[in-house]
Amino acid sequence: QVQLVESGGGLVQAGGSLRLSCAASGLTFSNYAMGWFRQAPGKERLFVAGIGYGTQYGNSVKGRFTISRDNAKNTVYLQMNSLKPEDTAVYYCATGRSLWVTAMATDYNYWGQGTQVTVSS
Repeated sequence: QVQLVESGGGLVQAGGSLRLSCAASGLTFSNYAMGWFRQAPGKERLFVAGIGYGTQYGNSVKGRFTISRDNAKNTVYLQMNSLKPEDTAVYYCATGRSLWVTAMATDYNYWGQGTQVTVSS
């Protein structure tokens, strides 16, 4: 059974930083791309970053967020710097169906429960 558990969310002031972690179990972690998505209240779930064969970022986070993974720890990270109030959302990690990274939520088949990130102005 695949499980993804996010951690590291919280409340931070604008301009601050947070590091999210997502620990995976029940799969051969190194065989799959991992992605981060976010969803603000009343809005659609949006792609933030992915890592597999290379990395990919959403336009709104390029240059501020960095995705990385530690295959020995079955963990993917999202380092978020220069945070803005518009980054406020629930952040989800997800497992891709291969090592190819895409921005489409439908290309990810397992999801964590999410972690809240709130950026105050």
